[in-house]
Amino acid sequence: MEVIDSELSRRSHNMKKDIDWSKLGFGYTPTDFRFQAEWKDGKWSEGKLISDPNIELSEAACVFHYAQCCFEGLKAYETVDGHIVTFRPDQNAERMQHSAARLEMPEFPKELFVKAVEEVVRANADWVPPYGTGATLYIRPVMIGSGPQIGVAPANEFIFRIFVMPVGAYFKGAIKPLKLTIPEFDRAAPRGTGDIKAGLNYAMSLHPTMEAHRMGYAENIYLDPATRTYIEETGGANLLFVDKEGTIVVPKSDSILPSITRRSLVEVARDILGMKVEERKVRLDELKDMQEGALCGTAAVLAPIGMINTPDGDIYLPSGMEKMGPVCTKLRETLTGIQMGTVKGPEGWIYKIK
Repeated sequence: MEVIDSELSRRSHNMKKDIDWSKLGFGYTPTDFRFQAEWKDGKWSEGKLISDPNIELSEAACVFHYAQCCFEGLKAYETVDGHIVTFRPDQNAERMQHSAARLEMPEFPKELFVKAVEEVVRANADWVPPYGTGATLYIRPVMIGSGPQIGVAPANEFIFRIFVMPVGAYFKGAIKPLKLTIPEFDRAAPRGTGDIKAGLNYAMSLHPTMEAHRMGYAENIYLDPATRTYIEETGGANLLFVDKEGTIVVPKSDSILPSITRRSLVEVARDILGMKVEERKVRLDELKDMQEGALCGTAAVLAPIGMINTPDGDIYLPSGMEKMGPVCTKLRETLTGIQMGTVKGPEGWIYKIK
């Protein structure tokens, strides 16, 4: 720890990395520090900052054989006044606890989660993209079953780690409208794990996603697994739509991951912008009557939908293929304004780090 403490002390003033922030994609870049804690003998260690980006594991680690893994995603931003903040980290902590409980993993304490996020971001402050560049510092907390386990059972040891990286837009072309398709695959089983952020959910989406890409689509829109008549979400983001009356329509299902960005957009729409919002089941055959649509999540914030390929033909939303529709634009500008410090948001949404 002496070496790390000395390095952090040397960096007490801001020295941004020499990066062309405008050319960042959404990919992994190892930064200087990460936080790690271990679960052993029924309790979590205190945890600490480390510099090694690698994890050494037994070949029998439970994560390799039974996918005992969950993760989170949030971002840190440099605000208009030069502060470094993050957005609602307490919500990520609670969602990760929910995921862990469902996967028979030990819950990581909420207050320690938020403190660890703060420590990692502060330690990597030089990697936080400057305000106005459009880039952010992506934060990835992850928990894995690290203990050896060959019988089908939970691990008896776990690793919790948070690492960070500077990123640009999740989708190439930033906010240009996307083409989506309805796959023949299901994302989640009824009463399964669709509502938690488990690695196994994303593993099963990889093949359908690549199939979509090979056909020229950016993502899939999955239908409900029971009847395949209702809209659920994409492989990596929630969905929202705007109907002819300007009402924001948000698909609702027990097998949708509860997105913190989606929840925040709903609150922004209702409480700040005074828009009407309906959270309900959305039928596939309703999409032809929608005016706007968008993917929403931490990585993309809001990414507009231009066209949806369905079994009954292509649907082109009236908002068009050139730019985001006016309602989604207002939502996105308001939420990102809150995150960047140019718009006043609800109490407790912005967590100041530096």
